Amino acid sequence: MSIRTAQEQPKLTAGDLDLSAIRKEFPILSSMIKGQSLVYLDNAATTQKPTVVLDAVQEYYTQQNSNIHRGVHTLSERATASYEASRETVRRFLNARSTEEIVFVRGTTEAINLVASTYGRSTVREGDEILITELEHHSNIVPWQMLCGETRATLKVVPITDEGAVNLEQFEGLLSSRTKIVAISHVSNALGTVNPIKAMVAMAHERGIPVLVDGAQAVAHVEVDVLDLDCDFYTFSGHKMYGPTGVGVLYGKASLLAGMSPYQGGGDMIKSVTFEKTTYNDLPFKFEAGTPNIAGAIGLGAALKYFEALDHKALMRHEADLLTYATEQVSAVPGVRVIGTASEKVAVLSFVIDGIHPHDIGTILDEHAVAIRTGHHCAQPVMVRYGIPATARASLAIYNTREDIDRLVAGLGRVVEVFG
Repeated sequence: MSIRTAQEQPKLTAGDLDLSAIRKEFPILSSMIKGQSLVYLDNAATTQKPTVVLDAVQEYYTQQNSNIHRGVHTLSERATASYEASRETVRRFLNARSTEEIVFVRGTTEAINLVASTYGRSTVREGDEILITELEHHSNIVPWQMLCGETRATLKVVPITDEGAVNLEQFEGLLSSRTKIVAISHVSNALGTVNPIKAMVAMAHERGIPVLVDGAQAVAHVEVDVLDLDCDFYTFSGHKMYGPTGVGVLYGKASLLAGMSPYQGGGDMIKSVTFEKTTYNDLPFKFEAGTPNIAGAIGLGAALKYFEALDHKALMRHEADLLTYATEQVSAVPGVRVIGTASEKVAVLSFVIDGIHPHDIGTILDEHAVAIRTGHHCAQPVMVRYGIPATARASLAIYNTREDIDRLVAGLGRVVEVFG
């Protein structure tokens, strides 16, 4: 197997990114797993957290811990200020017009369910169609299936090419007067494919069709400007871009959010309640029933500020270099077949090895302290498309290095020795 060792590889030059300093910001990367230093390549599932995020969460619990919006005492005012400051950080990060358009949710899954349950139920009727693609995560399939089941609408699916890309002509051909909403991923979690979202939104809008974009896998890897994309809804999860778990964002155009019914009823989404009538709160609060994940939102704000401070051009060059290098090196392992080779892709390398189950690949790699993901990645239709039950998936982040890829390849060499 003609794969160079780590000693033979040129060290990564990441332009203006100080990789050593970046890695020191993530305490877990210094962990030892089974006597070896950790190589973490499961970032599409969840990213690790920098110290500034951990500190922000700890500061909330140790210096501000209180409920928000309703209290008049000092701790409540501090917590409310921090929480709403994070909302403004999210607004700036996405380039939304107003914080009214930024709804805090538990994550991308809840955001999509919110739109399907509110906008969807008020808009979709029997005989209508909802359009998605074959690339979607289950979270962007199941809510729409549920809505179709309730309304007797039809779920239409845009097929993907052998490379894992969406054909724009086929996408446009499936848009019709019956299409009531388009729901598409910005980046595929299973393949890393980057969809041409701006063009897809424009095609849908020419026919008056609103578009929801699942941005869970995109925000950490490509620049997102919701005004430039002109999408109607955009969703992402904090934990996939260096923030805490259990918090995410739904961006929605204010004109659409204003006409949508609340997703849940309870505290903070109301202005007044009597036994006869409830008056709902203003945007975005009418969609935030109950005590939110205050610490999570504050931690997300810290994560976005951390991320914004990086040189994004250098970051994208670094990740592109890593993906190219990983693709070349992993492809050289005997029996490897890369799944998903679209010309536009980021951060994800999915592959199979002939005659070896992906779970066995992951188990052997874990013995070498290399963490990857194996399975269908909550994208079973993608696996069906390629006629496979699962893939092994190495996914990249800002703190990964060529040395991490070398460790992955060395581990794959051991996999081939054991099972080949």
